[in-house]
Amino acid sequence: MQGLTSLEQTAIWAVFCVAILGLAYAAFLRNQIMKEDMGSSKMLEVWSAIRDGADTYLRRQLRSILPLVVVLTIALFLSVYIVPPTPEAMERFAGLGEAQVRLIIGLARAAAFVMGAAFSLTVGQIGMRMAVQANVRVASASRRSFGDALRIAYRAGTITGMLTDGLGLLGGTTIFILLGIAAPDALLGFGFGGTLLALFMRVGGGIFTKAADVGADLVGKLEAGIPEDDPRNPAVIADLVGDNVGDCAGMAADIFESYEVTIVSGLILGLALWHLTGRMEWIVFPLVVRGIGVLSSIIGTYLVRGGPGKSGNAMAAIFRGFLSSAAISAVLFFIAGYLYLNTPEMAAWGGWWRTPLAVAVGVLLAILIDRLTEYFTGTHNTPVKEIKRGADTGAATLILQGISVGFESSVWSILVIALTIVASIGIFGTIPGIEGVDRTTFILYGVAMTGIGMLTLTGNNVAMDSFGPIADNANGIGEMSWSGQTDPETKAAQQIMADLDAVGNTTKAITKGVAIGSAVIAAVSLFGSYLVDVGRAQATLGIPEAERIAAIGIRVDIPGVFVGMLIGGALPWLFSSFAIQAVSRAAALIVNEARRQFRLGVLDGKVKPDYRQAVSISTTAAQKELVSLALLGVVTPIVVGMIFQVEALGGFLAGIIVSGQLLAVFMNNAGGAWDNAKKLIEDEPRNPAENTGKGSERHKASVVGDTVGDPMKDTSGPALNPMIKVVNLVSVIIAPVVVQYRNLGVGGWILVLVLVGVLAWAIWQSKKRAPGVTIESKSS
Repeated sequence: MQGLTSLEQTAIWAVFCVAILGLAYAAFLRNQIMKEDMGSSKMLEVWSAIRDGADTYLRRQLRSILPLVVVLTIALFLSVYIVPPTPEAMERFAGLGEAQVRLIIGLARAAAFVMGAAFSLTVGQIGMRMAVQANVRVASASRRSFGDALRIAYRAGTITGMLTDGLGLLGGTTIFILLGIAAPDALLGFGFGGTLLALFMRVGGGIFTKAADVGADLVGKLEAGIPEDDPRNPAVIADLVGDNVGDCAGMAADIFESYEVTIVSGLILGLALWHLTGRMEWIVFPLVVRGIGVLSSIIGTYLVRGGPGKSGNAMAAIFRGFLSSAAISAVLFFIAGYLYLNTPEMAAWGGWWRTPLAVAVGVLLAILIDRLTEYFTGTHNTPVKEIKRGADTGAATLILQGISVGFESSVWSILVIALTIVASIGIFGTIPGIEGVDRTTFILYGVAMTGIGMLTLTGNNVAMDSFGPIADNANGIGEMSWSGQTDPETKAAQQIMADLDAVGNTTKAITKGVAIGSAVIAAVSLFGSYLVDVGRAQATLGIPEAERIAAIGIRVDIPGVFVGMLIGGALPWLFSSFAIQAVSRAAALIVNEARRQFRLGVLDGKVKPDYRQAVSISTTAAQKELVSLALLGVVTPIVVGMIFQVEALGGFLAGIIVSGQLLAVFMNNAGGAWDNAKKLIEDEPRNPAENTGKGSERHKASVVGDTVGDPMKDTSGPALNPMIKVVNLVSVIIAPVVVQYRNLGVGGWILVLVLVGVLAWAIWQSKKRAPGVTIESKSS
């Protein structure tokens, strides 16, 4: 930690210890959860099937993605031999030759990539396994009280949240301790590893869960007229497994990579300000903020609990814990800022209050997105009630109403993000004496700090998200285990599970909204990092200042830049199309398999359902699509940069940020609103004469809407978050290469043709129907 004062070194080691504390808190909660009662033998039978299916899926997924991880590890190591080492790397390892520095940085970047991928995988896998351990315990606790069920479900989710906090902070801090001012070189690898694994887990988990869910709903609810989670449905276990591999493993890895990427962009921009001002505070303070966030999340998550009775307001309890963490962290930001940044040297750069204020704006942004998403997807609010009313006239009007809700929610979300960037302009763009490129760098640093602030409460956010599938699984286990029981205790327990499940839908939508918002903020920050890295590479190569990107900017009136922007804007739509097609193909297989088993007499009890077939179908379908969808995000920016150069690549990044944000929020909120509208109708008293409740025509219309929304809110929408950041990180990594090789030559064009061929293969692979897939009619 060269160049740091003793106070700064102490602070960095304190942050390191806080990361360890977060992991210790996760272990403490795990011990609490594992001591809880697991219920009856029938509940354990259902739980065992869910656990085995989830474990099988994760093992298959790991085998599918390891080859690409190995290839990219080698590529990242070799990338340092294409361009000269950065001045920071040469300064950090002063006394060593250029060849030795290249070797060290290459090894560090490759090792950081593997560490980021391993941490992301660890968060997803352990988080999912803890969710599986918790769901049966929540179902058992629901027979005692609402408060016990809420406490177990939320604290089990908190384990995943603290793993995300602890490992993310541990990795970033360790890299900074070892490499100092050369840390950004390795942090890019750390962020890329986490982001790539998150993309794999998001895409694979999303395809698995929604193929099973859509198939189970279509053949179970609509065709056979049986309830959700009916044990006679051959796809029911696959559906419950999917909740874990999609919403737990996938979302945990997703937010983990957002957590990594915001700190990566913050440190890269902090390094740029260090060059400008000579102050290390710009680099150290983001790490201190992250440490404060972990402490605040520990306190806030432990405060979430319900009462001893058979009912309660889970959403109010969860949001109270979130606000507690937010208030604690905001106060500590300003205390830390005052104690650390209130110096005469920092006063020359605008005063101590600017950076803590930017972080606090990020916390406020998370709260606003939380409230916006809750408004558009919550069961108590007008948008969902209007969608429910649309069911009175059929599935078409219900779907149209949901589409309109999704469109409107996208507008308000992007306006909130725009105001956040405007706030950064107001905070850092008004520093006296700062003009031009320097002013832009300060503003982008402010945007990065809002992103760090937004994900300060990652522990709370991931806890809220994991709470959803835990409650959903607990509800399914209860319905399958207590089928036919009508005693008051069972009915009360079923109502508790239904209430927690409905709240879980909203919390999942909220955390997806936060993840999407953080993806945009992180992408804008990485866009700033991209400009910084391009400018440094151009300066190293001796390109005249008037021709550098800082002087000419990203001008959309240049045809190549506009082409890049068009391609960037189109990529999220192509990616989403392929993801939804994958769900549709796999769901068709699930439907055919369920129909086959129904014809054998499963509904009449003549034979037992074979749950393993649907699990195997979903697992195979998910693995088939993984690599091809990931290649769209990895290869496309390389091709655009090599053909159209760095300015066009900047336009490409701008296009994907705007288009991806609007599309992701639309799909997330429309899908969540359709889902909760269905639950409102299911909670109505069943009355065929009034066309209310389960089995009614209104209910069937809502099931159609929910089925349409499922792959939008749980597959393509959430997967856009890591995809956008994969594109941005790849662009930052290759930027110096694109600058150096402006004239491609024969070898460069051969490489471009090879990459275009890889893209063509990925597109063909995503559109290719699996052998034996046929869509049966109901009559068949």
